[in-house]
Amino acid sequence: MIDPMSPTPLYVQLADVLEKRIKNGELEPRQPLPSESTLRQEYGLARGTVRAAVALLRERGLVVTIPQRGTYVRDA
Repeated sequence: MIDPMSPTPLYVQLADVLEKRIKNGELEPRQPLPSESTLRQEYGLARGTVRAAVALLRERGLVVTIPQRGTYVRDA
């Protein structure tokens, strides 16, 4: 899924994978996004890469972060 040799930055690749999981219903609206540590382990990426991917998903309007609570998939 994530290709370290690709010219596309890793955080963009991760955001694309997560966007696909959201759009195919694997990650449902109003449900929390997997934790940062879960994503780090699942995809073998650094903390900063995961955070950048989540920030990109926020910019794309797919997730919302609630302070002290976590990041959730937005309603469609």
